[in-house]
Amino acid sequence: MSDARPAERPAASRLDAVFAALADPTRRVILSMLLEDDMAVTDVAHPFAMSLAAISKHLQVLSDAGLISRERRGRVIWCKLEPDALRAASVWMQGFGQFEPVDLDAFERFLEAELAGDAPDDDGDQPENQPA
Repeated sequence: MSDARPAERPAASRLDAVFAALADPTRRVILSMLLEDDMAVTDVAHPFAMSLAAISKHLQVLSDAGLISRERRGRVIWCKLEPDALRAASVWMQGFGQFEPVDLDAFERFLEAELAGDAPDDDGDQPENQPA
């Protein structure tokens, strides 16, 4: 990865870095934790069953993407969420909002029918081998 700071990279590269950082579930949990408040690195690491070094690597990816900042306060390194870094990703995803929204009630009925084993076919009719 480039040594350039997140704001100094081309926009496409910054967007790629954000999506790459968000692709990992551990990093998404870390971001959720930082929504509440700034946290010391050791506090970030506490709920995870991995080494402090592994958490530090995740934090580095988040930092490289501009999603968090880290600051030394005395002997402790603190992590802070940088929500503005998500703005470009949010704008990019909103471009897909032009598609028709999902009818959640219809989707729930479909799932219930699937689980019951009597899902209607594409035109809403019952399958031919079952009575209506």
